[in-house]
Amino acid sequence: METQTQDIAKLNDRFRGMCLDVYYTTGVLHGIMDLVGLSRVIENFNGFNKDNDPYGEHDFGSLTFEKKKIFWKIDYYDQKMKAWCDPLDEACRRTLTIMLADEY
Repeated sequence: METQTQDIAKLNDRFRGMCLDVYYTTGVLHGIMDLVGLSRVIENFNGFNKDNDPYGEHDFGSLTFEKKKIFWKIDYYDQKMKAWCDPLDEACRRTLTIMLADEY
């Protein structure tokens, strides 16, 4: 089980560094001036601990950027984006949603 969790965390860390399938909420688009800077901070995020990553999968993060609390979340879908997918499935399609904390 531990290896499975570590494998998911590695895949999620690699995915965050690719900037693929990133979705910004309206609050982020209208409230954050430097989206490139925010994306870079999220790509390099490594502040995981038991409080913000209880399952060890590196699929969620919380940070402050431009004095605003930001959440980001990785979700897993099948290739058609119609159903949930096992995060270890090779056909899994990850998405990254970036939102203001108060939009959650």
